[in-house]
Amino acid sequence: MKTGQSVFRREGDVTVQVWTDKRLTRMKNVIRDTTVVNAGRNVRTDLEIKKPYAVFQCNQFMKGVDRADMFLSYYSDLRTTVKWP
Repeated sequence: MKTGQSVFRREGDVTVQVWTDKRLTRMKNVIRDTTVVNAGRNVRTDLEIKKPYAVFQCNQFMKGVDRADMFLSYYSDLRTTVKWP
């Protein structure tokens, strides 16, 4: 597959999609929309960046998850409470 191409198969509510950017990206999801959207422009080459809607939406909402993981990493899991008899 060439860069930017996307192929999908659907069975029932589950969609399996393969997209090529720098390498193959494989996705399984229940999002019915398999369209390719513009995600902005590349600064160096001034070309439009096109991504599948599932990848665009995942990148948009993962920022909060990454921030929560960062805050949780500050605290050690080794501190557990012990019930004294």
